[in-house]
Amino acid sequence: MRLSGEATQHWAVDNCDMHTRSLLVVAVATLSLCVFPANAAGSAADLSERLAACTACHGKEGRTINAEYLPRIAGKPAGYLYNQLLNFRDGRRNNAAMSHLLQPLSDTYLREIAAYFSALDLPYPPPAASKLGADELRHGEALVLRGDAARKLPACSQCHGTPLTGVTPAIPGLLGLPAAYMGAQLGAWRAGQRKAHAPDCMSEMAKSLTQADINAVAGWLAAQPMPSNSKPLAALPAPLPLNCGGVPQ
Repeated sequence: MRLSGEATQHWAVDNCDMHTRSLLVVAVATLSLCVFPANAAGSAADLSERLAACTACHGKEGRTINAEYLPRIAGKPAGYLYNQLLNFRDGRRNNAAMSHLLQPLSDTYLREIAAYFSALDLPYPPPAASKLGADELRHGEALVLRGDAARKLPACSQCHGTPLTGVTPAIPGLLGLPAAYMGAQLGAWRAGQRKAHAPDCMSEMAKSLTQADINAVAGWLAAQPMPSNSKPLAALPAPLPLNCGGVPQ
């Protein structure tokens, strides 16, 4: 899916279409009924019931129900999910509904939520066929797997792992996500609308990307099948090429 600069900026701010916004309204309403306790603890079954506000948008058991613009959260590294919950709650990521849902929650409860969704092991659907041309796909593949030394851009695989399934405890996988979502997030980092704990390595990297780079990377990643072992790696074979806040070195 090709994203124009304007489209990327739009989704970087909103992260959803009108259908998704409606789902977010449902999530907020669900929250008012379920009343997330600020320091809750309990069994996985208890959490499943209490996380109805999450699954209203991200889908039952963490599967996304809007395959274009919402990320799958099932099976992501727990540290990564926890960091993103903190980022939404504390204003480093911009989404009014997410911030509203998470504002009253303690760090301890956010860790419980992250651990619950991280532990889910669900199959991935096959990727959709890419609409990019062959040259664009080759460009995306080169940036993801080899980077661009002339621009001092590390390969995505240097941080996210050669299989691109992420690294525990805090680096997410890049496969199984829609191109529109990936493009929007890269655009948000490039524009300064999405932030992470300092030093913000993703922001540093994204600011070196052109819109053509973002389209190519997002399109190539979205077209790749998930390997048979979709689990995050336990460790990288070499140190990270950049210092990244929130990621243990």
